[in-house]
Amino acid sequence: MSIGNMDDLPDNLLCQILSNLSTKEAAVTSLLSKRWRHLFALVPNLDFESFSSQHTDHTSFIDFVDRVLKLRGKDHVNKFSLKCGDGFEDEDVYPWISNVLRHGVSDLSLHVSSSWVYWLPSKVFVSKTLVRLKIGPEDGPKVKLRNVYLPRLRTLILDSVVFVEGEIGSAKLLSGCPVLEELSLGNLEWGYWGSCYVASKILKRLTLCCAHCDDNPKSVSFDTPNVVYFKYSDNIAKKYPKLNFDSLVEASIDIRMTNDQKANVRYVSNDDEEREMVGNATELLMGICNVKTLYLSYDTLETLNFCCEAIPVLRNLTHLTIESNQEVGWESLPQLLKNCPNLETLVFQVDELNP
Repeated sequence: MSIGNMDDLPDNLLCQILSNLSTKEAAVTSLLSKRWRHLFALVPNLDFESFSSQHTDHTSFIDFVDRVLKLRGKDHVNKFSLKCGDGFEDEDVYPWISNVLRHGVSDLSLHVSSSWVYWLPSKVFVSKTLVRLKIGPEDGPKVKLRNVYLPRLRTLILDSVVFVEGEIGSAKLLSGCPVLEELSLGNLEWGYWGSCYVASKILKRLTLCCAHCDDNPKSVSFDTPNVVYFKYSDNIAKKYPKLNFDSLVEASIDIRMTNDQKANVRYVSNDDEEREMVGNATELLMGICNVKTLYLSYDTLETLNFCCEAIPVLRNLTHLTIESNQEVGWESLPQLLKNCPNLETLVFQVDELNP
């Protein structure tokens, strides 16, 4: 189709075509003719990325985003994605976020360097229209949750976001998302949390990954009876008081000991002294015993060697994948396999970084 023929198309159809391009690419079409000059700014999906070589100058990038949002006026924004590195401050980013929230954005993705933007505006967590919210990954932007009101939010992905209220903040977050179906929390730091309690009757997919550190969480609980997929990566907790995964189908488990704990259990083993468990993985395995497909990291296998009273029977398990590492013992494997009476598929996956 020639440009002349495309000029016969209505604006809404042209905007639909342009929505398949990034905002940067769509902006190039403004050179085609007078009619196209501002058309790119009317697409419902906006994607801005300052890492691009086209916007190495911060001032030009800021001017570009400001211009696009101004041209849109009060038009509805469907999706807004912002990726910007160092050099952008709160006063640059906050107005953009406020603008799209005012105009009913339903999908918001923010990747903002915390080297300059230390705090996320709490208004991000107050929106009648958001259906999907993604923040991160970056190095720990902080947020203090004053109010959480996300009545339509179904997917929430937070990576390296620091809740200064810790566990209280997470509880407030979940209570303000009544229809949330997918929750992913990455690179959590136990220095702010200490313990964790996730409770939701609606969640279907749950990912909780904690940063590698020298601390063990005091207590970790999940009351999530409708979760079908669970991914969990963390130092082994001192206790798992409540685990409710009645509907679980697939799980990926990576529980590990701290470096000090590893050194201690190896020292005790070499001296033939009685081992003292540094945590009890039995509680965690009991909580996910309904699982059908299970992935275990090599750290989990090592943790089972030292931190498990007894491996429970996993009657529903039909597919098991175990990550292998030559530095990790396999003492727990025979008992694990013995307690999987209906296992059909066993896969050994080599850790490419530590074969």
